[in-house]
Amino acid sequence: MPTVNTIRGPLDVDELGQTLMHEHIFIVSTEHLDNYGKGAWWDEEFRVADAVTKLNAVAAKGVRTLVDPTVWGLGRYIPRVQRVAEQVPGLNIVVATGIYSFEELPHQYEYRGPGLIIDGPDPMIDDFVRDLTDGIADTGVRAAFLKCVVEAKGLTPGVERICRAVARAHVRTGAPITVHTNAFAQSGLLALDLFGKEGVDLTKVVVGHAGDSNDLDYLMRMADTGAILGMDRFGLDVYNSTAQRVATIAALCQRGYADRMVLSHDTACFMDYFGGTWDEARPTLAPNWRYDHIHDDVLAALLHSGVTDDQIEQMLVFNPKRYFS
Repeated sequence: MPTVNTIRGPLDVDELGQTLMHEHIFIVSTEHLDNYGKGAWWDEEFRVADAVTKLNAVAAKGVRTLVDPTVWGLGRYIPRVQRVAEQVPGLNIVVATGIYSFEELPHQYEYRGPGLIIDGPDPMIDDFVRDLTDGIADTGVRAAFLKCVVEAKGLTPGVERICRAVARAHVRTGAPITVHTNAFAQSGLLALDLFGKEGVDLTKVVVGHAGDSNDLDYLMRMADTGAILGMDRFGLDVYNSTAQRVATIAALCQRGYADRMVLSHDTACFMDYFGGTWDEARPTLAPNWRYDHIHDDVLAALLHSGVTDDQIEQMLVFNPKRYFS
C-alpha cells in the first residue's frame, strides 16, 4: 500500500479520508514575528491553542486530512505545527517543501548554481529533495509534496528557476506538486507547459486557485493535460463567489471532470498579512473563509446543483488519494 508522509510520520493513503487539499495553519513570517510581533500581537500559547480548537472542529465535521502548502516565503515552521498536531489526534497534516515567490529568487540562492558566482548544481533541488527524503531541518518530519508559484507576472527569471528546481525535485523523487497560479492571468497554462517540458507527470500537479476562474475553456484545457484543478478558495469571495464556484464545479462534473478537481479554502488559523488584526479582519474581509465552509454550506449547494455524492467523494477522497499514491 502506498504511504504519504504526514506530520506524525508515514500513513497509508487509504487512511487519508476526506481531504482538504490546500489549507494553511499559520502564515507567519519569522522575521516579522521576531522583530514586531512578540510582546505586541503574537502570543504563542494562545495561537497554538486557537489552532487546536479550530482543527479539532473541522475534524469533527468528517475531515481526516489537511494538506498545508506553507513553504519558504509563507513562514513554514514545523515545530509549531507539530505542537498543534499532537493535540489534534483525529486529523492528519501533510506539509510541503518549495518556495513561495511571485517574482524574485531568495538572495540565499541567487549566487549559487550553474554558471553563477559559486558554480555548481542548483542547491534548491538538493534542499527540496532533502526535505522530502530525510526530513525538514531537525524535526524528523518529511515533506510530502512540492510548492511553487506562477503569478500574474509569469515566468520571471526567479520564478522560472524555482519552478524548474521544483520540477527536477519531482523527477528525482516522484513527489507531487502544487503550484499557486493566477486564474485571471491564466498562468496555470504557463506552469503546466514548463512542467511538461521538464518531464513532470502532470497527473501529479494540482493547479492551485484554478477555482478563481469560471472560464470553462481555460479550466478544461488544463484538466485535459491530466492536471488536477485546485477548486480551493471557497469563502474567499473577493476572487470568486461561492455561488459561481459551485456552478463552475457542477458544469465541469457534467462534462466528466470530477476526477480532476479537489476542494479546499486556502484559509489559515492565523495569517500575519493583517498584522495582529487577523481575528477582526477575516470576518470582515470574508466571513465564510473558514475551514468548515465546504462542509457547512458548499456540499449541499453542490448536490443542489446536480453534483452527485459519488462525485463529491471523488473530489474529497479519491483524487487526493491518487495524487499522493
